[in-house]
Amino acid sequence: MAVSPSASPPRLISSVISCTFIPDATQIKLPKRGAAMGSETQEQLKQNEKKWTQTLMKAGWTVFPSVILDRQQAFGLDALDINILLHLAKYWWYSDNPPHPSKQSIAECMGVSKSTVQRRIAHMEKDGLISRRPRFEPKYGQKTNSYHFDGLIKAATPFAEEAIASKAQQKEEATQRRTRKRPVRTKDTEED
Repeated sequence: MAVSPSASPPRLISSVISCTFIPDATQIKLPKRGAAMGSETQEQLKQNEKKWTQTLMKAGWTVFPSVILDRQQAFGLDALDINILLHLAKYWWYSDNPPHPSKQSIAECMGVSKSTVQRRIAHMEKDGLISRRPRFEPKYGQKTNSYHFDGLIKAATPFAEEAIASKAQQKEEATQRRTRKRPVRTKDTEED
């Protein structure tokens, strides 16, 4: 189904994450290929361009830890929460500059009401996964809140460490299988 950029985005259904947003990384300037980018980073970007096309990747992309998607039930996150987190992450370009999009802009992208976004953010804040901090400007007063992921990062870290250890163990087992000279004998083969 082709969707024009001006068409209203489809609504989030069930537990499927709606891919209704196009990340905007236009303010992030990536170095030209070969310049100041490691070969592994270049290869990852190249592979993502093969999957998503160079045009979509140039339009912008968002980095989000897979472990949060993999363990969303453990964090008590539903599809709406994940979609909101993805929208917040879309605006988090530098570690020292937390994202601060408006709830209204997130709601419009997702096709839900602003109050739905407010409730879900308040729920994630109550669970200690994100925190909101008001931003003020002397001349204009209150601006949009900034959002911090310290609680989510802290909660996800043990799962990430577990995943890293599991991958290392799988790699070690694969190496052992490749270098083993004889098959491992089991009780069934010993009885024959």
